[in-house]
Amino acid sequence: MNKPAGWKRFFRQLVQQRALVVMSVPFVVWLFVFKYLPLWGWTIAFQDYKPAKGFWDQKWVGFQHFEFLFGDERFLRVLRNTLVMSSLNLVLGFVTAITLALLLNEVRQLVFKRVVQTISYLPHFISWVVAAGIIQAVLATDGIVNDLLMWLGLLDDEVLFLGVGHWFWGIFGASIVWKDLGWNTIVYLAAMTMIDPAQYEAAEMDGAGRFKKMWHITLPGIKAVIIVLLIMNVGYLLESGFEPQYLLGNGMNIDYSENLDIFVLKYGINMGNFSLSVAASMFKTVVSFILLFAANHIAKRLGEARLY
Repeated sequence: MNKPAGWKRFFRQLVQQRALVVMSVPFVVWLFVFKYLPLWGWTIAFQDYKPAKGFWDQKWVGFQHFEFLFGDERFLRVLRNTLVMSSLNLVLGFVTAITLALLLNEVRQLVFKRVVQTISYLPHFISWVVAAGIIQAVLATDGIVNDLLMWLGLLDDEVLFLGVGHWFWGIFGASIVWKDLGWNTIVYLAAMTMIDPAQYEAAEMDGAGRFKKMWHITLPGIKAVIIVLLIMNVGYLLESGFEPQYLLGNGMNIDYSENLDIFVLKYGINMGNFSLSVAASMFKTVVSFILLFAANHIAKRLGEARLY
């Protein structure tokens, strides 16, 4: 195809889809202003930034802040916590959401199905401030968890669960599942409605039970959706959240609850070291970018669904 013909086809399609183009303009402008223009601020990571000075008056220090980060024991601990909590969120989020979606898809009593969906969706609409208060009350020394475990004879004395550092990751994982499980199932339930019912009928005529139909029809039918969502979530592997760690963390579990976002807030912004905070955020963004493209490339090489 020669270039003039290609350009003519491009402009003809542009005119034909002018309504969609006009509708996309505000989003493109917003994306440029709020996502691309701020990248200019990354230069602060290579400066000894002082707010009172102009851009050209700043002292340039090269990779000094990055060298400090990768040699700092606190940053390495925070990076470990971020990766562990992100991995927990990724694995538990996928497994529990897909499992619940499969089970709800098999429920034939619509009233029961709607009740379960409503109950599982509700926590998602609770702010993390309220959710953290509920979790702290439940796990307190006089909370229901301690009362239940002592009544069952599994504990001899009350335990402050949020005061035991190495338990924080488990509490975080359970909290994320409780809050977002129902919401995460929506995409999978929507994908399941696109599966041809004739496949289930044919499998039933061949003697397949419910579990075999789930394994051989439902899961392959939503495989593309699972892989695309997995690729997108891998790109957020260094985004373990901020609110749950900040609200549930305390001095007793800080070695396990502090993540990259809290590190940036505490050691960068609060202490006035803006260059260090930008360097940490820049590292997180670059790694997330690489992970996203790597996951998409692997899916492409394996012949699976992908983002592009």
